[in-house]
Amino acid sequence: MPPIVSTILPYVLLIFGFFILIKGADFFVEGSSSIAKKMRIPDIIVGLTIVAMGTSSPELAVSVSAALGGSSDIAIGNVVGSNILNILIILGISAVIVPMTVDKSMFKRDFPVLLVSAVLLPALCLIFGNHIGRIAALILLIVFAFYIFLAVKAALDFRKNGGAETEEGSIKVLPWWKSILFTIGGAVVIVIGGNISVDNATIIAQQLGISEAIIGLTVVALGTSLPELVTSLVAAKKGNSDIALGNAVGSNIFNVLLILGTTAMIKPFDVTIESLIDQVILLVISIMLFIMCLTGTKLTRWEGAAFLAMYVGYAVYIFVR
Repeated sequence: MPPIVSTILPYVLLIFGFFILIKGADFFVEGSSSIAKKMRIPDIIVGLTIVAMGTSSPELAVSVSAALGGSSDIAIGNVVGSNILNILIILGISAVIVPMTVDKSMFKRDFPVLLVSAVLLPALCLIFGNHIGRIAALILLIVFAFYIFLAVKAALDFRKNGGAETEEGSIKVLPWWKSILFTIGGAVVIVIGGNISVDNATIIAQQLGISEAIIGLTVVALGTSLPELVTSLVAAKKGNSDIALGNAVGSNIFNVLLILGTTAMIKPFDVTIESLIDQVILLVISIMLFIMCLTGTKLTRWEGAAFLAMYVGYAVYIFVR
């Protein structure tokens, strides 16, 4: 293979891996949501569980694949990088487009769990000697199960009290054969896309002579966050700022509690000091987001611009580091 081809090919395959990750997630969500609909599971619960987990499946596939392949820096970097990007880039751009009003219900459930997850991750790393094992994984998954319980309970109470059905009411019902095919096929494609992405991200890191952690925090984090980015930007353009904010906050909770919990349960991994610093940065950013939303009950354009400037500073920091 000519040198120029061997150099460019990993970048092409990485983009291809991201593409089929996202398409696989789309098919999985469509198929599994249709099955849930056929089983008469309420739309609002489908949205809070199956759809939410489906949009987080790219991060799950990449982190599990990376951990199994011994690339723990990519596994943890993917999650921490995605969460930092969700707040600073996705919410930053969304707020610049349309100032974001915060639903008061988020202060009762979502923001507290967001802060707990941001504190819990570095705390567990310190308690268990920079190692995320199965005990730490179990703690993360228990907190996640509690969050889902609260979300489903709140959704059912809202519906019981006469609240309108959510946007998940537009879930399409497919024939059984197509629902099963989309669900299984989507899951298979997600796994394949995760393997392709991790393998080629590792090759690119070796070619550039930089650490896998940087690739995980930047390129891989951006690639796996594309569904959240597109969803939030479309919502912001339509003026649905609460959806954009809820999408980013919910994704961060899922990433830490479900993705890292599942990854560590399958394959425990070690955490570097540099990753611990990134986790503390994520914690500080999460606290800042909470304070900004609490003081004005909205994210202004200036605050969104400040988030974007902070991400530029963070990107410079990790490359210099």
